[in-house]
Formats: sequence, C-alpha cells, structure tokens
Amino acid sequence: MTETSVKYSVVVPLYNEQSVVQELYERLTKVMKQTGKSYELVLVDDGSSDATLEKLKGISEADENVVVVQLRRNFGQTPALAAGFDHTRGEVIVSMDGDLQHLPEEIPNFLKKIEEGYDVVSGWREKRVDNLIMRKIPSKAANWMASKVSGVDIHDFGTTFKAYQRQIILDLRLYGEMHRFIPALVSFTGGKIIEIPIKNVERPSGKSNYGISRTFRVAFDLITLRFLLGYITRPLHFFGKAAFYCVIAAGLIFTYVLFDKFYFSVPIFVAHGPLTAAGISLMLMGLIFVSTGLLGEMISRVYFEATDRKIYAVRSIYKKVRNEKR
Repeated sequence: MTETSVKYSVVVPLYNEQSVVQELYERLTKVMKQTGKSYELVLVDDGSSDATLEKLKGISEADENVVVVQLRRNFGQTPALAAGFDHTRGEVIVSMDGDLQHLPEEIPNFLKKIEEGYDVVSGWREKRVDNLIMRKIPSKAANWMASKVSGVDIHDFGTTFKAYQRQIILDLRLYGEMHRFIPALVSFTGGKIIEIPIKNVERPSGKSNYGISRTFRVAFDLITLRFLLGYITRPLHFFGKAAFYCVIAAGLIFTYVLFDKFYFSVPIFVAHGPLTAAGISLMLMGLIFVSTGLLGEMISRVYFEATDRKIYAVRSIYKKVRNEKR
C-alpha cells in the first residue's frame, strides 16, 4: 500500500457476526489506544448474509483507524485472512477471530513477545471450552500430527490468534486451510516462534461456523505441509519412496503367490488371480491419487504465483479517510 505505515494492524475475518461486531470494535479500540502507538483495524467481511457488513460500514465511517474489506462471497478463513493481510500497513500484524472467543485484552501479551524479537507469536488455548467429541478430540489429534509432521513443538496450530512481524506475512502465500500452519512454514525458513497461553471462552452469541468437516480439510493440508517442508525441492525423493513401498508390497504378494504355486501346485489364476489383480490395482490407484494430488498442489502454486492471482476477490473497501469506496 502507498499510505503511511502504522505500528500495529489487527486483522479480523468476520462471517455472520452481526451480534458481536460493535462490542468487538469497542474492545479492540480500547486495547489498541492503550498501546500508545499508531494502529489500524482491518475487518474483513467474508460474504456475510446478515447485517455484519452494514455494521462494519457504519464503524468505518466513524473511525479513520478502521478499514473494512468486503469480499464478493464467502471464501473461507484462509482467503479472508489473506485479504486482510494484503490490506494492512502495520509493522506488526495481529490476527484473531471475530466471535469474541479470542479476547482483545490479550493482544498486549502478543505484542510484548514480538518486541522481544520473535517473528511469530502463536496463541495456545490451554483450556478449551469446545465440545469434547466434535472439537477437542479431533483438534488434539490434528495438533499432534501437525507437530510431528512439521517438527514445530507447539500445542495449538488451529487458533487464528497470532502476531507476526510484517516481513513474515509478506514472504508467505496462503492456500487451502494453510493459515493454521504458518508457524511451520516460518520455522522452515528459520523464523523464531513462541507460543503463549490464551483464554478460550464460550461464544457470547451465535454459533460456530466450523464443524467436524473441517478436520478432513486439515488432514489433507497436513499432507501438503509435509510435502512442502520435506520434498518441494526434491519431489523425486518423495515419489521414489512411495514407489519403493509399492514395489515391496507387490513383491510380497508375488512371493506368496509363487510359493503357493510351486510348493503346493496351486494354479495362480484360479486361486489368486482376483486377489493379485485387486492388490496391484489398489496400490497403483493409491499411488496415482496421491501423486496427482501433490502434482496438482505444485501446479496450483506455480499458477497463483506466476500470475499473482489472489485466492479471494474484493468487492469494496470502506475507510473514513477518503469517505468513499476505494
């Protein structure tokens, strides 16, 4: 952006949060004013179908520190965050959810750690209030897998409540649900990361826009993350390893079939034809599916980066300074 930079930017994606928008704004404003530094609130309307946008527009018309980014439709959390990041001017960027489960009053804790020299400060919902079966257990499993896959020892990859040095965000491209894995991507490039406990409270109103279905999307993104961190510059090592396992599996099948044939004189095609064909077919299909998916990820990234195409589309931006859409 060409405008004068500010010290802090707070990015908040919002989807159908009309009941908490005003309170969120007031609490954020109070906290950021107390820092004594220049700041801006970048509030992203992710295609809300309620009165969220109208409330945001009213707020932006009254406060020059507020920028409202209206997306053309509901793109999802990662694109909404990416849109917010792209419209910030802050040296330090804080991201958080807009449902007030993240407490604005905890932002100074993040800023303190950034001032100590960390590149990313990630929140840790040490005591979660979510449903045990639908949220806690899947989240715990996903976080454990993410930690093992990425090699980053943090407890909570899923929370949006994080603070970043600006350069970290400028160097990243976000796709899928990859916003949750920013610490892993930053760690890969040598960034300094720290995790701090945050409170996790019940939503004051409304219901969560995320369900257990997101767990499956996260699982697929974990596969992508592993590929990006370990094999993006040497994909043959990845596919070679997969091929090796397939060859070993096929070898075991053929060993069994041939042993049965020569030791017990069992006709291969009569006794083991369907089993052998099914085993080989399933292995080949699995390899093809995985390979195609990962190649698709690589092609997608080349496409987006080569064309500078965004994963979101902005309809309008509202800000008091110009008192109009821009």
